[in-house]
Amino acid sequence: MSLKNSGYALAITVLIYCTSCTTQTENTNTNSLPETNAPLPSWKETAPRNAIITYVSEVTDTSSSNYIPVADRIATFDNDGTLWSEQPIYFQFFFALDRVKAMAPDHPEWKNKQPFKAVLENNMGELMKQGEKGLLQIVMATHAGTTTDEFESLVSQWIATAKHPTKDKLYTELVFQPMLELLDYLRENEFKVFIVSGGGIEFMRPWTERVYHIPKDQVVGSSVKTQYDYNNGKPFIKRLAELDLMDDKEGKPVGINRYIGRKPVFVAGNSDGDLQMMRWADSNTLKTFKLYVHHTDSVREWAYDRQSHIGTFDKGFDEAKEKGWTIVDMKEDWNVVYLFEKQ
Repeated sequence: MSLKNSGYALAITVLIYCTSCTTQTENTNTNSLPETNAPLPSWKETAPRNAIITYVSEVTDTSSSNYIPVADRIATFDNDGTLWSEQPIYFQFFFALDRVKAMAPDHPEWKNKQPFKAVLENNMGELMKQGEKGLLQIVMATHAGTTTDEFESLVSQWIATAKHPTKDKLYTELVFQPMLELLDYLRENEFKVFIVSGGGIEFMRPWTERVYHIPKDQVVGSSVKTQYDYNNGKPFIKRLAELDLMDDKEGKPVGINRYIGRKPVFVAGNSDGDLQMMRWADSNTLKTFKLYVHHTDSVREWAYDRQSHIGTFDKGFDEAKEKGWTIVDMKEDWNVVYLFEKQ
């Protein structure tokens, strides 16, 4: 997850604070699936899959000089663009836009007031003209001022029914099947898997256990400050309109240290926003594995990297190649992207 310019950066910052390269190309790679009883069955038998299996085998072998004790087998995964798609905008922003529409009957003034007017008219061009101030207004109106329980309920209802505007699939259907298999494979080998994402921690927690089998207490994300209120014996925690942690770029190592307390040995991301997490893991004295997902499949998903405003993969791309980190080419290394392709 990474945003290329300050305007977009503020958009995601304020989202938690309270387009793609789509050239169509034919996918002609017909490599067969590995045997179904083998690890990572949706991965093609190419270098990234082999590198993962070799690494896991080595660090879980008690006779290996690179053996890693179970307590130190920490794996951290970015979410947007790494575990599920992130185009044409981060899915959490779709949630914010839908909240404006849901709240509109209680705010008739929004019909003639920007930036809400642009949202209600589905005029994204006009919405972008509202700039940082407009984006902040949307987020403040849709994210701030609720209790944590209320916000969880809103997210749970939305994620269960909302569909992607072009894929016409539930957002939770747009998770990457090969990455789900990788999460399972690591857990089978006694890795403790965390999400470390720039997305809102309270946006992800309501559904990550169901979708990724990652429990709430293993989700690290951007967060707002909160406040406890006893409320005459009916206590609640209120979400305040003040940023606590921006868990992107330099914030990711900070979040890892704050919430996990151990450096990861296995990290996965897809953008420049994950580079600092990669470097943090790379500084571990234990043997580590750094994996980047490169979006190269314009037919099954989206193709983008250096020039994309969403999920910019530029500096991280260069450093990964320079240092020999693993780069997964989505088109060439995955037999399927989404589970529904197999059904």
